[in-house]
Amino acid sequence: MAEGRLDAMTGPGADPDSGAMTGLAPLEGGFSGETFAAGDGLVVRIHAGRSRARGPLAVDIDAAVLHLVRGLLPVPTVVEVRRPVPEADLPALMVTTRLPGTRLDLVLPHADAELRRRIGTSVGGLLRTLRGIPFLSGGEFTDAALTVCPVPEATDLRTWVEKHLHGTALSAWPAGDVAGLLSLADRAQDLLDPTERVCLVHGDVNPKNLLVDPGTGEVTGLVDWEYAHAGSPYADLGNLLRFERDPELASAVLSQVDGTNAELVERARAADLLALVELASRRPENPVAERAHGLLTAMVRANDLHAAPPRVAG
Repeated sequence: MAEGRLDAMTGPGADPDSGAMTGLAPLEGGFSGETFAAGDGLVVRIHAGRSRARGPLAVDIDAAVLHLVRGLLPVPTVVEVRRPVPEADLPALMVTTRLPGTRLDLVLPHADAELRRRIGTSVGGLLRTLRGIPFLSGGEFTDAALTVCPVPEATDLRTWVEKHLHGTALSAWPAGDVAGLLSLADRAQDLLDPTERVCLVHGDVNPKNLLVDPGTGEVTGLVDWEYAHAGSPYADLGNLLRFERDPELASAVLSQVDGTNAELVERARAADLLALVELASRRPENPVAERAHGLLTAMVRANDLHAAPPRVAG
C-alpha cells in the first residue's frame, strides 16, 4: 500500500468527502475495536490496548510472527507496517490482506455433525502445525527477531496465581476458593512438568479468530496474533477447548494431534489454566472475561480441571 493511501485513510487531514475514511468499517468479532476493513480487500489494525502494552515494537513483532508462519498456516500477508509516533499521539498500524471465509463462531451454531467433524479435523491440523514450530525457551517476544524474554512467574502456576490474587477481580475471592485455586494450580503444574518442548503459541485460538469455508469446513484463516508467544504445546488446544465442548468438534480436533484423547485434554486444560486465571482476573472488562471467571469458579469449586458451569457445558 502506498504511504499516501494509508495517510488518506487514517491521517488527521483525511478528507471525509474522499471516500477514504468512510471506506474503513470496523470488523466485528472482538472487543478491542482496533481492526477495520478497508478498500481493495485490505484490513487495517490499529495497535492499541494489548498491543500497546507490549511496547513500541508490538507491530513489528506481529508482522514478524505472520512472516514466520506464512506458507505453513493460513494467515494474511503484511502489506505495510507503520510504527507509533508518540509525540504526535499516533498509534502503530499494520495493513494486511483480508482472508476469505466466515468466522467460526458464526458457522458453528448452524453446522450439522458432519460439518463440525470436518471443521474439527481442519482445526486440529492447524494446531498440529503450530505445535511443530519450535523455540528453545518459553516467554514473550521482544522484537522483530522474535527474541524470547522469559516470564519467570509464568513457569510456575502457583506463583502465577498468587500474582493475580492481588489488585484484580480475584482479590475478592473467599479464602476457601483461593485455597482451591492454588491446589488446582499445583495439580495442573504436575501435569505440565514432564513436557519440556516449547513451541509457537497463538495464544487466542477461539472461533472468533478462526475463519472457515462454511461449505467444506476447511480453515481459511487464523487471525489476531497479538498474544503470540513461545510456550506450551498444549496451550492453544486448551484455549480452543476452553468453551468449545461439542463432542463432534473436539473429537475431530484431537484426532489430528498426537497422544491419547484423555491425556491431551487433561494437559490442555492444565496449560490453559495460566491464560484462564489471567483472563478471569480481568472480569469487568468484557463478556469473555466474565465467562472465564465463571468457568474458573466452577473448576475450583468442583476441584476438577474439566468442570464447567451449565452455560458452557457441552
